Amino acid sequence: MNDFQVLNEALDDEALDNHRNAPRPDPACLYGLVGEVARAGGDTTEANPFAVAANFMAFMGCAVGRGPYMPIGNTWHHPRLFMLHIGRSGRGRKGDAVSLIGRIERALKALSQDATPQVHRGGLSSREGLVHLIHDGYTEGKTEVEAVLDKRLLVIESEFANILMQSKRDGNTLSSALRDCWDGVSMKPATKTSRLWATDPHVCITAAVTPSELLGLIASRELTNGFANRFTMFWAERTKMLAFPRATRQEDVDALAKRVHEVLTFCSAERWAEKDHMRVELSPDARKRYEKLYHGELNDNSAGERITALIERRAPMLQRMAMLFALCDLTTTVEVHHINAALAWVRYSVDSVKFIFSSAADEVAVTETNDAAEKIVTYLVEKGEATRGHLNSDCFQGHATKTRIDAALDELLSSNPPRITVESKPRPKGSYGNATKIYRILTANSAKSAESVYPCGFGADFDKSGVSLASEVSFNHGADFATLSRLSKGQNTAEIRMNIESSQNSQTSHADSENSASLEDF
Repeated sequence: MNDFQVLNEALDDEALDNHRNAPRPDPACLYGLVGEVARAGGDTTEANPFAVAANFMAFMGCAVGRGPYMPIGNTWHHPRLFMLHIGRSGRGRKGDAVSLIGRIERALKALSQDATPQVHRGGLSSREGLVHLIHDGYTEGKTEVEAVLDKRLLVIESEFANILMQSKRDGNTLSSALRDCWDGVSMKPATKTSRLWATDPHVCITAAVTPSELLGLIASRELTNGFANRFTMFWAERTKMLAFPRATRQEDVDALAKRVHEVLTFCSAERWAEKDHMRVELSPDARKRYEKLYHGELNDNSAGERITALIERRAPMLQRMAMLFALCDLTTTVEVHHINAALAWVRYSVDSVKFIFSSAADEVAVTETNDAAEKIVTYLVEKGEATRGHLNSDCFQGHATKTRIDAALDELLSSNPPRITVESKPRPKGSYGNATKIYRILTANSAKSAESVYPCGFGADFDKSGVSLASEVSFNHGADFATLSRLSKGQNTAEIRMNIESSQNSQTSHADSENSASLEDF
């Protein structure tokens, strides 16, 4: 081997390793009844059991209705879930993952017509179309169209790309309507000419998309306006290959349907007009567990601004899922094991978002920024204050680039709450040059800040504007996935605003839906 070959091999060894494992969900996700359904759907088919579980959770979250609630501040949260299954075409087995839910729904309907929610599988195109499925009644000419009384609606969107494409159209407000649905606020007409209303909607969504479609169609605004982070995204593909998959035995389906009916009876779901009648609370131990998580990984922003924007609703997602796990155990008290099962889903979703929306190079850059930020905090805790020159020469001994120090300072200043503060000190009269900037540790961030594992904040919803994404590029569905991921990366600004969720008081709703669909087509 000559010197040139040796040099090339050395350079290759130092090059960034872009290989990463696909997200690996924790078996803790498959807790209780959710796990039983998941195993029933995945044992004899190629369906990923975690995808089966996610679809079932969306179905159950819809079926229990707005009766069970968990107060979080002044907002009443119900177990509404938006689940987004991401997997490559033909390998994700996205259709198989929802099929068993259809069979359970049909068996459940045989037990009680009022137990099952309305199911819509035809695709969504607009706010008005969505509202029409659960409207409060309207007049068409001289005809009075009766209201849809049962506001429970499960939307099964096998082509999530359809929603993303509709949202790109000028004037289309489907994205904002779905945000309202997740929040559970009443939907008013987007135009003066529309008289369609939907009071107290209870809409859950289970959707599926390929990674290339998601990266190619999602717009920058959907990444930053709170639309994307209302979905629990998870990567799931088949775990085995079966030439002759077998259907779940009907007796097993019937047994699962009876279990589901027990849960719905416990929640009084069949009396869907009764809202907010079942308060769900955390046990003392669960409160301690959740508080520690909230001040830790549920508000950890160390993945960078872009990823943080996509996972900002980890805390309410965890509480909604923990509430659902508790209800499936026929209890209104959330215990530690319910928190842990929900946490497993949150971690699975976070890993999936990172896998899809960031590359190995991005993760290295974020790690370097976090390391530099922690080094600055440690230095400021010891010194009290420092100029930019001091940080460069003393803190980093001249070994950090200007770009790296700037990124670290921006991270510390834009954290929620900020971890440092900066002040401009004017130069003496007669001297030239810009004002000197002095960086100080905030008094609220004592020495503990330097040892903090998570540079976290306590806010709920943030909008990070200015994301630049290669989403306007049309991707070839057969393109390399890693290439698509790298193409989708952009630069974010540090502009952040608080978006406080609102909840409106419940009002009485009216009559049964003639628009009720079933899952017969599964």
